[in-house]
Amino acid sequence: MNSIKTKITMLTVCAAIISAGIAAAIGVISIRNIGRSDADKMLLLLCRTGEYHLDSYFESVEQSVETVAGLVQEGLEGVPYEQLGNQVERSRSLFGNAALQTAGVLTYYFRVDPEVTDTTKGFWYTNLDGRGFTEHEVTDISLYDTNDVTRLVWFTVPKATGKAIWLPPYITDNLDVRVISYNVPIYWDGRFLGVIGIEIDYETVVREVSDIRLYDHGYAFITDDKGKLIYHPYLDVSGQKENREEAPEGLIDEETYIHYTYRNQQKLGVWLPLSNGMRLFVAVPSAELNNEWLRMIREVLAVSTFVLLVVSILAMRYADHLTKPLLELTAAAEQVDRGNYDLVLHYGRKDEVGALTGTFKRLVEHLREHISDLNERVYIDALTSVRNKGAYADAIQELQDQRDLPGEEPVFGVGVFDCDNLKTINDRYGHDKGDEYLKAASGLICRVFSRSPVYRIGGDEFAVILEGEDYENREELLRQFEEAQKEICKKAENEWQKVSVTAGIAVFDPEQDLYVIDTMRRADKMMYHNKRLRKTLRGCEGNE
Repeated sequence: MNSIKTKITMLTVCAAIISAGIAAAIGVISIRNIGRSDADKMLLLLCRTGEYHLDSYFESVEQSVETVAGLVQEGLEGVPYEQLGNQVERSRSLFGNAALQTAGVLTYYFRVDPEVTDTTKGFWYTNLDGRGFTEHEVTDISLYDTNDVTRLVWFTVPKATGKAIWLPPYITDNLDVRVISYNVPIYWDGRFLGVIGIEIDYETVVREVSDIRLYDHGYAFITDDKGKLIYHPYLDVSGQKENREEAPEGLIDEETYIHYTYRNQQKLGVWLPLSNGMRLFVAVPSAELNNEWLRMIREVLAVSTFVLLVVSILAMRYADHLTKPLLELTAAAEQVDRGNYDLVLHYGRKDEVGALTGTFKRLVEHLREHISDLNERVYIDALTSVRNKGAYADAIQELQDQRDLPGEEPVFGVGVFDCDNLKTINDRYGHDKGDEYLKAASGLICRVFSRSPVYRIGGDEFAVILEGEDYENREELLRQFEEAQKEICKKAENEWQKVSVTAGIAVFDPEQDLYVIDTMRRADKMMYHNKRLRKTLRGCEGNE
């Protein structure tokens, strides 16, 4: 017959086994859920960031075209038929200025329907080599049926729909390049007169999308609203052939998060609609997303097995001494399960229970350091060590949340900085020198705006959120920033050491800025204005 001591020992051991199993199961489930939740959030954040940049670009194209169209439409009111040609000609310089201020524009045009007049055809300007716009011979529209929407889609579709419209990528008949166009119909005395439009370089959109990366094998791609692939990094989209490969099965879904299979690989994707009707997807192999939390689970299971073994041995020898410290450890495990790693364990005797307590402490410290390291990798730019686009998006959202609360409006400013010569340095001296140039530019921004968080929001673009003293002294800091650049250029021995950064600062105005992000957009516009001004001044100095 077993002794009381044996029964108590067996009961303690059984209780330890059951407790360890439950704790391990809770830990496994918690780590799995946290890992999946964090992965979903990172994917969505990356997709939202890409959506913002693409929509900002598409909106700039729309604004350019609609501004010109509005002025042309206004000028046509009450104009007699004999003066239609003069009104079309007046729009040339106006349209040219708008196209120059819009990135990625390959062509712009104002074409007149030959059914209205056969004397005024309009104009077409192209910039295929990046040296400036030159007038191109216009397509003879009279050779086509302008009511057939399968031909000359840039002209016939706006005419048929009567609405401004984005067209999916197509190969231009005359230039043989892939473009995406935005077209606005123009009317004269209630009658369709023609189309004003801009064709942007398809590769401009491709470059923006290809920069979206997550983990080792994550990527972004674009489809239309029917699921046809418009851009995918693993497809041939050189612009010379139409891409007719259909989207993978399971990709088209109304849910934001989707699971699908591509090339025999399970993937998790997130998609958001773009303002021009396309869809932006960010996808990562499911196995790559799961590796991190699976590894943590294996570690937890391994440590749990070890802890269980130690507890079982100690329970058989010191059952009466283990009650109190084991209760303390159980409470600590519950705190860890809730995500609280700031624990204080009082048991410090140099025995088996003390060893168990120490092991648990090291495990918690390991988990704390691991989670801290994971957060740092997600929100810190690897090259410059400043905060990245994800951290910037969070900061903007925090300011927006603050503004949405009742009470006083937040007081802040946004500075946007763009490195002027990065492409030249990369081309002439290599990307390693370009990286040194970016680090030097980042260091200068951090040094001058030392009391404000600095973010890298693009390849050669940084942002600063100004609050407190830096906000009050923003003009003086901007002057110091310019002086510091001059001093660096004087002392620099190599071209890649000559830091040249254009800055633009905007102050949040609650009456002007409906959303916090509007302040950032104004700062971005100011930066590009200053960049153009600096180029103009350098040109004037060269003439002198």
